[in-house]
Amino acid sequence: MDDEVQGSGASQQGSDPDARRGGWSLWRRFQDWRDAHPDIYEFIMFNIMSNVATITNFLVLFVSNAIIFSAWADTPFSWGPFEYTVAAGGLAGFLSFLLAYAAAQAVNFYVQRKVVFKANNNLGAAIPIYITAVVAVYFICLYVPQIIVPPLTDVVGGWAVYVANVVNIMIQVVILYPVLKFVVMRKVEQNEAAEAAAHEAEGSRTD
Repeated sequence: MDDEVQGSGASQQGSDPDARRGGWSLWRRFQDWRDAHPDIYEFIMFNIMSNVATITNFLVLFVSNAIIFSAWADTPFSWGPFEYTVAAGGLAGFLSFLLAYAAAQAVNFYVQRKVVFKANNNLGAAIPIYITAVVAVYFICLYVPQIIVPPLTDVVGGWAVYVANVVNIMIQVVILYPVLKFVVMRKVEQNEAAEAAAHEAEGSRTD
């Protein structure tokens, strides 16, 4: 009996190095693929890490729509191009989409810059451009729900506001990814990054 136990233990020990080598081999293949396709890997990571902002978006939207602004669900809201009828969610819907988007983009900026793009360009110059892009998308994403929520309500009922939110998120990805990658969150050479940091420090001393 002892011999069988010892034999089994020896067999397990013998298989562990093979398992480790297999795992290491898969990891090396992944690294090779990542290094060979950096843009594809970056786009995948962008979408994966965007889920952090997406979760934030839906949580804030739910809390805002169901609790914070629920008292204004029956109050129609009209301002410029925005026409939030009661069927479109009213003032509660407008404010909920607005707050959810703002919270999500604040989270998204930090996550994308640190984790996905690992940007080292001048933060002082990046933030105004990011805010401009976000505000532009902001108005688009506030305008879209008033158009699609009423017809969606006839199909999915109370889920219409969340379906509209999914559409908004897709719009954000299409517009914001190229802006972040090529303008806001660039990875610059070390000497350029040092010059940008020195310029930013000099500007703060001047202020």
